[in-house]
Amino acid sequence: MGVSEELRALGDVVDRLAAKFPALSREHIEDVVQQEHSLLDTGRVRAFIPVLVEHAARDRLSR
Repeated sequence: MGVSEELRALGDVVDRLAAKFPALSREHIEDVVQQEHSLLDTGRVRAFIPVLVEHAARDRLSR
């Protein structure tokens, strides 16, 4: 997965989470996704980064 594909996938993650959590601001969701992405940004297998970010962000937003 290239950088542009990963960024597009992360944008899709934000869209899905914004639909799932309509009471939360999009800005807050973007911040959480960015924080989770920064924790995983050193991973070698880039294809799984968006999935892992979405899972971690969804867990955080559910609290």
